[in-house]
Amino acid sequence: MSRGRAADLVLPSAGPDPIPLDTAVAAVLGYARARRPLRFRSISFPDGSWAQVPAFGHERFDAHPATDLPLGEVDILTAEGLHGRLRPPEWHALRDTLQEVRPVADALLDRAAGRAFHDLPDEEFSVLAEPGTVGALLRELQEHAEPHYVLAALHHRHRDLVPLLSDTTWRQLGPHRQEGDSGVEAVIHRELRANADAFDQLEKATAELSLTRLRLHDVLVWLTGSLRLAHAVAAGRT
Repeated sequence: MSRGRAADLVLPSAGPDPIPLDTAVAAVLGYARARRPLRFRSISFPDGSWAQVPAFGHERFDAHPATDLPLGEVDILTAEGLHGRLRPPEWHALRDTLQEVRPVADALLDRAAGRAFHDLPDEEFSVLAEPGTVGALLRELQEHAEPHYVLAALHHRHRDLVPLLSDTTWRQLGPHRQEGDSGVEAVIHRELRANADAFDQLEKATAELSLTRLRLHDVLVWLTGSLRLAHAVAAGRT
């Protein structure tokens, strides 16, 4: 692995080379602001017309305000803003799942005791300290139907504690697990702790977006794993 400067983000899950801070800032800004053309047709415009719509999920998910309502249907709509629409059978199954996971989510909050994900000790992500650890509880959440949507719903409510996962980021994180890890969350935790200073700078540089460092990590890993990093960086720099 190349040796990076102090401000570089060394994220093995995002690739073998460090990500310069200015590149990371541009990528995050591009994720929030990039647009793409989409053609709409309607009764009023049968021939269709072009519109510029968000290229990524920031406006549909991150910028969407959290709710104080009980965990349920509103959270499904929010999660769909990130991962896409569900078919009716999966939608109803997810609604039931969110009811089932409430005790697990409550136990997760109690265990964290107000601490952010990156402030938790390493033992919370080790199988040697189970049961009842944050890592074990996050793994339990993933054992239910539509786990990516469940995590998206809970992340939106607890943005500095519940990490997001998708097929893309799971494939990026999985090969970096070590013996004793409770799951890929341990990889996220190590990378956040190892790059604390760089993430602090990245948080400050993108403060207007109000993204936690947990979400910033997810955005960078997802952009690289989905081969969208160059697009986001170009959009962020313009």
